[in-house]
Amino acid sequence: MPASEAVVDPAASCADLVKVFRSATGETHALRGIGLEVHPGALTVVAGPSGSGKSSLLTLLGARDRPSAGRLTVLGSDVGVASTRQLRTLRRERIGFVPQRSSLGVFPHLRAVDQVRQVGAWRGARDGAFDALASVGLDHRADHLPAALSGGEQQRLAVAVALAGSPSLVVADEPTAELDHANADLVVDALLAVAGAGAAVVISSHDERIMHRGDRLLRLRHGVLSSETTRRDTTAVIDATGRLQLPPALLDLFPSRRVVVEEDGDGVRLRPPRSEA
Repeated sequence: MPASEAVVDPAASCADLVKVFRSATGETHALRGIGLEVHPGALTVVAGPSGSGKSSLLTLLGARDRPSAGRLTVLGSDVGVASTRQLRTLRRERIGFVPQRSSLGVFPHLRAVDQVRQVGAWRGARDGAFDALASVGLDHRADHLPAALSGGEQQRLAVAVALAGSPSLVVADEPTAELDHANADLVVDALLAVAGAGAAVVISSHDERIMHRGDRLLRLRHGVLSSETTRRDTTAVIDATGRLQLPPALLDLFPSRRVVVEEDGDGVRLRPPRSEA
């Protein structure tokens, strides 16, 4: 097979992924049978309303939690069966993660430049700390501790830390939530540059401007993957049980939540029952 046609393994893959949170009041099903792949060299955006499962999915993709059921493979490691030590090493050396609360993604006792240097060293990089800070517009704040930075600056620092040392996978939960348009564009530019260099990048966002800058847009609803949009088209998702997840814009066509499926020779047609026509 020519090199240009070589198959590249996904950086992360999910099969029938389920995440259940248990408490004294009962169970919450955050994810219900997710199936997807994340590939190197592309930026994937995950969108959906609050409670749709975005943060749960990104936490799993970042190998920071284990699935309740299904299979999750991240950079060749089965997250469900890998040891705690193996996952810790995987995260430290190969995964950049930006939590939704940016203060959890930085070290409070280190200057900005020292934070990036430290994480870069864990990943085998001896320099580039100032470049990483400059990519998110923080080079002029290199000597400051996180406590001296604003919330938006801390968020950009968390991104710079995640990008240090050229990780294979970057997962960022709402990395532009506290930023104005100019600084949000800086962060997305930095993430796209990392993807262009070969990393797999996954972010969540509520910002329509951000959604359309990615290579792929995944929409979650009630813990299931409802649609996937690439630069070519938008497809609805059929889950492992055969359920078709229609995009929200089409749901009003089926007020009874029933659909007639017809095969017409050239394809499959969906229409409302005649009682609703």
